[in-house]
Amino acid sequence: QVQLVESGGGLVQAGGSLRLSCAASGLTFSGYAVGWFRQAPGKEREFVAAIAWSGGSTFYSDSVKGRFTISRDNAKNTVSLQMNNLKPEDTAVYYCAAEGGSNWLRYEYTYWGQGTQVTVSS
Repeated sequence: QVQLVESGGGLVQAGGSLRLSCAASGLTFSGYAVGWFRQAPGKEREFVAAIAWSGGSTFYSDSVKGRFTISRDNAKNTVSLQMNNLKPEDTAVYYCAAEGGSNWLRYEYTYWGQGTQVTVSS
């Protein structure tokens, strides 16, 4: 049974930082690309960042580029999202997702976590 568990969310002031983690189990983690998505109240879920299975390629949405960094540790089956210079508009539930094929390049993922809340106060 595949499980993705996010952690690290919380309340932070604008300009602050948070580090989210996604712990995976039940899959050969090194064979999966991992993405982070977020969904704010009343809005659709949006792509935030992704990292290829090897960690050699990373992708970011324009809204977080330069502020967020995605990384992975295949030995520990974890992916992290370092979020710096947070803004109130970053407030959302953040989800990690994993995909074993090439669909991740089309933002399509098979496995999803339950999400972690990030709230940025102004």
